[in-house]
Amino acid sequence: MMRFGIVGFLCVMLPAAVWAADARLDVGDSHEDWQSWRGPTGNNIALGPPVPTEWDEAKNVIWKIPLEGRGHSSPILVGDCLYLTSADQEKQITTVVAFDKHTGKQLWQTPVTRGGFQTDVHAKNTHATSTVASNGKQLFAVFLQNEAVILTALDLEGKILWQINAGPYKPEQYKFGYAPSPMLYEDLVLVASEYEEGWLAAFSQQDGQQRWRIDRKGTSYSTPIVAPLAGRDQLLLSGQAKVASFDPRTGEQLWEVDGTNLATCGTAVWEKDMVYASGGYPASPTQTVAIKVSETPEVLWTSREQCYEQSLLTHGGYLYLINDRGIFYCLHGQTGETMWKQRLGSPVSSSPLLSGDNIFIADEKGNMYVLKANPEKYEFVAKNQLGDETFATPIASQGRLYARYADSSSGTRQEYLICIGNQ
Repeated sequence: MMRFGIVGFLCVMLPAAVWAADARLDVGDSHEDWQSWRGPTGNNIALGPPVPTEWDEAKNVIWKIPLEGRGHSSPILVGDCLYLTSADQEKQITTVVAFDKHTGKQLWQTPVTRGGFQTDVHAKNTHATSTVASNGKQLFAVFLQNEAVILTALDLEGKILWQINAGPYKPEQYKFGYAPSPMLYEDLVLVASEYEEGWLAAFSQQDGQQRWRIDRKGTSYSTPIVAPLAGRDQLLLSGQAKVASFDPRTGEQLWEVDGTNLATCGTAVWEKDMVYASGGYPASPTQTVAIKVSETPEVLWTSREQCYEQSLLTHGGYLYLINDRGIFYCLHGQTGETMWKQRLGSPVSSSPLLSGDNIFIADEKGNMYVLKANPEKYEFVAKNQLGDETFATPIASQGRLYARYADSSSGTRQEYLICIGNQ
């Protein structure tokens, strides 16, 4: 493992926000970090100054670095450091890697698992699709090894603190690989593993001890998320033709409604007392569902529009979604009325990001579209290029955008991590 000097020291000593072990979830926190999948708000909305809307090789690129291995995970940001997962398929090694956010310099790289890769993985999946989560003092990563979900805690210097077999992942019908990211709540790590004999579980951040576990029998790939709804924190998870809510402290189911499909990939989103989810496979009349959460949750509307791989974006009472065919929609959050729709380009696997009043969305061919979050009309802002392949969802903080992409123009596929900011 590579050791580091003063820059790495700052990554440990100066995180922008350190959560106490018993801290409650605060989706309104204004800190600058992006500590997990979906960011500080839990809804893929960046806080602080907006990021640039245009860039090229000579404009607004702060740094760009090549990455080893392959992955579709997003980076996270803690203090002055970016953290990312990657996988070497040939050597069957998974790693967590740290970079200086100011320069892109690699600070350390820690191997987490060796061997035991799943042989059957969907062409749009990788062995490092799950995004790391951090509480400001530790990092938590999940990888699949020997048909089991391996949950690992590291410190911010890359030292492994503990590692456990969180439970099996042995799908028989759909052997597409593993995808959900770990999520944090109070002193817990929440992990999903949904297949024919699947489960949802919570583990102690301190030592990996299991706190609770429930059955989730049915193939799905969505990441759980905790949202403040109806006066309490609720763990939301779609899939198995339902949208369900659980008590994140105990795993007790609070409610469920029919909607979406058996298999979903996107994370549920919410705004005020509304929850939205979409997906997936196989086809059904109800692809997207809007739920008003109260003492008795109520489905307000459904739609046939399908977001299988992508998560939705909700902002200002409107729902923004891009389907698998690359058509972007704006729907009224309360009624489901289509405000506008526009075909962007090739298929999309990443999720939309909001920074300022602009939505950033990348298609699978590396086109990064920038649109106004304007429910009144489709408003194109810019189109930029990120190599020729983008699957990972970008993140943003303090006016800078960080994105993972690949480029095969030289004849050999190479992944990159790029930092875009005003210059």
